Amino acid sequence: MPELVERRPDETLTESATVLGLPIHLMDDYLGWLIQQLQHQQGVHVVTLNAEMAMQGERNSVLAAIIQQAELVIPDGAGVVFYLGLRGKRVQRCPGIELAAALLAQSATANPNAELPTSPYSVFFYGGAPGVCEAAAQAWRARLPGIAIVGTQNGYLPTEAQPQFQQTLKTLQPNIILVGIGVPRQELWIAENRHLCPHAVWIGVGGSFDIWAGTKTRAPSWLRDNNLEWVYRLYQEPWRWRRMLVLPQFAWKAVVTRVLN
Repeated sequence: MPELVERRPDETLTESATVLGLPIHLMDDYLGWLIQQLQHQQGVHVVTLNAEMAMQGERNSVLAAIIQQAELVIPDGAGVVFYLGLRGKRVQRCPGIELAAALLAQSATANPNAELPTSPYSVFFYGGAPGVCEAAAQAWRARLPGIAIVGTQNGYLPTEAQPQFQQTLKTLQPNIILVGIGVPRQELWIAENRHLCPHAVWIGVGGSFDIWAGTKTRAPSWLRDNNLEWVYRLYQEPWRWRRMLVLPQFAWKAVVTRVLN
C-alpha cells in the first residue's frame, strides 16, 4: 500500500461535496489556486475524478484512500456533474486535460521564488507509449517556446528501471509533474512517489499526452459541451466498450442513492 501523505489543516478548500463517498473540491478558480500553491512551494496531488474512477474507488480501498487525501479533486467527468446536479449543486465540469494545459501555459511565466525573475516553473512528463511523451513535449515547446519541460519518460518503463527514474525526478525536482499511465495506476504511482518531489504539483492526466502529441484527437466541442465526449472516445477506441458499461451503472447508482437519501 502506498504511503499516504497527511494533509495539513490549512489546505482545506472553501467548499466540498462528495461523490459515492469521495471528495470533490468546488471552487471558481482551480488554476489560480494551483499557481498559489506553486508560489508557496506547497506539494499538491490533483485527482481528476470521473464516473469510472468513482466506481473503481468503491471496489479499491487503496485508491479511495488516495483520493480522500488528495489536496485537490476536480469534477472531470460529466457523470460527476450529473451526480452533484441531482443533489442540487450546479457544478461546472473541469476536464483534467484543460486544467493541465492551462497550468502548462502559466508555467512559462516568471517564477517569483526563483533567483532569476524570468525562470519558469519546470515540468516533467511521464506516461504514454514510447515516443508519444516526447512528441507531446515537442508540441508544447513549439507552441510555447518559454516552457521548461526538463524531462520525459514513456509509461512502459520496466520495474528494474524505476529506481533510476525515481532518482532522476529527485535530482531534477520539477515543479509540475504530469503522469499519464491510466487509472488507477497513475494515482497509485503518484501516491507512492510524490515524496521524491514534495513541493511539486502532481496531476494524473490519463491520455492527454496522446492528444498533445497528435496521435489521438479530442471530441468536437459540440460533443464536449453536451457531455458526450465518452461517445467519441468509444468511437476512437471501441475496445473500451466493456469499461464504458460502468457509466450506466454509475448513473443508476446516482439516482438510486439520491432517492434513498
